[in-house]
Amino acid sequence: MKHPLPAQPRHIGVLRLSALGDVCNLVPTVRALQRQWPEARITWIIGKGEHSLLAGLTGVEFVVYDKATGVAGMRRLWRELADTRFDVLLHMQQALRASVLSLGLKAGVRVGYDKARAKDAQHWFTHRRLAPHPRAHVLESFLDFARLLGVEDLSLEWDLPVPAAAFDEALALTGDAAYLLMSPCANPRLRNFRNWSAEGYAAVIEHAWVQHGLKAVLTGGGSTQEREMGERIQALSRPEAVIDAIGGTSLKGLLALIARARAVVAPDSGPVHMANALGVPVVGLYATTNPDRAAPYLWREFVVDRYPEAVRAYLHKAPETLPWGQRVRHPDAMSLIRAEDVIERLDTLLADTTAHQDTESPADEA
Repeated sequence: MKHPLPAQPRHIGVLRLSALGDVCNLVPTVRALQRQWPEARITWIIGKGEHSLLAGLTGVEFVVYDKATGVAGMRRLWRELADTRFDVLLHMQQALRASVLSLGLKAGVRVGYDKARAKDAQHWFTHRRLAPHPRAHVLESFLDFARLLGVEDLSLEWDLPVPAAAFDEALALTGDAAYLLMSPCANPRLRNFRNWSAEGYAAVIEHAWVQHGLKAVLTGGGSTQEREMGERIQALSRPEAVIDAIGGTSLKGLLALIARARAVVAPDSGPVHMANALGVPVVGLYATTNPDRAAPYLWREFVVDRYPEAVRAYLHKAPETLPWGQRVRHPDAMSLIRAEDVIERLDTLLADTTAHQDTESPADEA
């Protein structure tokens, strides 16, 4: 017998720890739940870094789990929530660690992915599964949880909180310059292979500066790989065309930098989805990840997509035969992206969004 879903949930639990891009893609589902049940309490169990990005999200109580604390951290979280019982727990993390964490949470019904999408045997830890949704974008997969609960209005809304101090942080780096934001490096995990070339970025920087009068603000964490990439890009670029902010911002500061950017150029990584959430135009660079699943949702038509070619060249298969979401883990895959591809997409994006801005009425702008 199926566990019944609550018709009017009073307390909704959301379990999604990581990553930065994914939690941005999840926010529209939270907003949809809030519209459907404005009196419901929503508690989101989230990772430490992800919380620093979304802290202050209206109507959401956050409970932070630092993955570095392991089982000891789980026990602390369980004690913190010992007196909490969710009417429904939305288990939105397809990872064994999150499933183990879910065992210590009290819930009337636990909802997880359908068997085709549930990784690490997540379906063993849930009572109810989503309806199948083959070939779904990540954002749509999150909305499937709201669909299962009977939410009617699935319109996209983010309203991410960016405090004034974050804008002060951004202004201290850029002043009044008009700029593109470039985040050249994705997460430096083993065999990630999502990074494009310094030469490619330098060519786009030159074009943006000469043709559009836009500087390039380089952002990223403080890892050795990211700093070295930034140094290589700067060595190939005009000094006046680049602002180096790598390792120099908080996550809220990065949000503010993105919010003020004319556009963002980056591989599949947190910043493209942060920009998407803020309504900032994005040129996403995709070869190792399938953009049909993970592109910045509102800007999919401006993606530079070399994933099909990468699949054929390095996996020796037809893209349509692959499991949904399979990555091309080859160090040369991103080299299939050419600078002229990115420049063409960028020019189209800037022309399209500038035309849209120019047609807005004064009332719209107010």
